[in-house]
Amino acid sequence: MKKEVIKIPGLKTPLGEDGKPLVPISMATRAGDFIFVSGIPPLDYNTGELVQGDILVQTRKSLENIRTILEAAGSSLDNIVKTTVYAANAGYYHQINSVYREFFAEDPPARTFVTVGAWPMPFDIEIECVAIG
Repeated sequence: MKKEVIKIPGLKTPLGEDGKPLVPISMATRAGDFIFVSGIPPLDYNTGELVQGDILVQTRKSLENIRTILEAAGSSLDNIVKTTVYAANAGYYHQINSVYREFFAEDPPARTFVTVGAWPMPFDIEIECVAIG
């Protein structure tokens, strides 16, 4: 089995001073029948800038990004088997759930919610997942 890096058409990510991507990751990789999506912050893929807004705005954008990535890989939100939500504040739990429920109204995937200390960039949520390809 060989790893395949999923290419996301039109994706722009934040660049460092050297002109290289700020974070050395692939947004998604495929191994066998599974797609592994990296922790996805509320990034505007058209501009490469982080989306500013409250936790509802940030959660929605992170989940929209995951949908875009999975579609580029030939999959969908319906094929997610596991997500991990990383949030900067446990107090966001109910607000995140309200948006999450919009994307996974029926038969939601397995999920873990983790509170983290901070990120080196200005956002409050990051979501990763594993999906069937």
